[in-house]
Amino acid sequence: MTENNLNTIYDKLISHFGPQNWWPGDTGFEICVGAILTQNTAWTNVETAIMNLKSIHTLGFDEMLALPDSQLAHLIKPAGYFNVKTKRLKNFLKAIKDKYETFDALSDLDTQTLREFLLSISGIGPETADSMVLYAFNRPIFVVDAYTKRILLRHSLIDEEADYFRIQDYFTDHLDEDEKLFNEYHALIVATGKHFCHKSKPKCDKCPLKEINGGPTL
Repeated sequence: MTENNLNTIYDKLISHFGPQNWWPGDTGFEICVGAILTQNTAWTNVETAIMNLKSIHTLGFDEMLALPDSQLAHLIKPAGYFNVKTKRLKNFLKAIKDKYETFDALSDLDTQTLREFLLSISGIGPETADSMVLYAFNRPIFVVDAYTKRILLRHSLIDEEADYFRIQDYFTDHLDEDEKLFNEYHALIVATGKHFCHKSKPKCDKCPLKEINGGPTL
């Protein structure tokens, strides 16, 4: 993978889709909650769960921490796997309370310390942690998801053995360390995956990336 490949991909996607204005959320805390809720579900379902939390004024660190697990599970039910996600949210909240007391204190951490802390919490993996670091705390870290690997594989830019961290390094090694660029780039990749690079029936002939590297290898 080269810098030219990545810049060309970005230029084609931004030209096709335009700015994506990610991540939808009024506060950093809301973005973090959304990052946990969006695991294994569609964003439309997360939006319903977020609105449920807002409707009774519980979308805040202290408010959610005090909320009984059963009530939290009921409110986030539209996001699916609500019992698992209730546990993950409470793990997240309690870890912050125990180590830093308040959510706002996380903003004072350097990026590496912040990321390592988030990854230490049960139920938060690299994609979720990096989504928080990038979108909630505006730090320049590239988020990799299933769409990212699928798109790069189909254009012969990586091999099947490439894992999360290797793919992430490809982006960070060849792009400027800019949180706004990383924000927009990941959002554009998601848009491409949703509209064109489907798992089973990709729309390669209509994809804005169809000419990259001679076309996808399916």
